[in-house]
Amino acid sequence: KNVKRSVEAVVSTQSTGISCTANYLTQILLWPGCSDVTGSFRLYRREVLEALIASCVSKGYVFQMEMMVRAKQQGWSVEEVPITFVDRVYGESKISSKEVIGFWMGLMKLFATT
Repeated sequence: KNVKRSVEAVVSTQSTGISCTANYLTQILLWPGCSDVTGSFRLYRREVLEALIASCVSKGYVFQMEMMVRAKQQGWSVEEVPITFVDRVYGESKISSKEVIGFWMGLMKLFATT
C-alpha cells in the first residue's frame, strides 16, 4: 500500500507541475485575462459561447486556453470563481506526453497569431 500511495503522490505532483507550468507560460506569452487556463468551471452567455466557438480552431486542452484568449481578444469579460481540486485517490492522470506537446504547440501558435 505504501508503494501505491507513493506512486499516486508522484503522479499527482507531476500533474500539478504540468498544470502550473502550462499556466505560467500562458500568462507570460498570452496574458489571457484569467489565472487558470488548464482547468476550471466556466459558464458562458449563449452569444459569447457561439462567437468563441466560431473563432476557435484548437482541440484538446489547448481549446480551453484558446477560449480565454479569444474572449479577451473579442472584448468579453471573464470572471473567475475559485474551485478546489482534490488529489486523485484512484486512477491516473489523462495527460499524456502527446497532450503536453500539443499544448505547447498550441500555445506557440496562439502566441504567433494573436
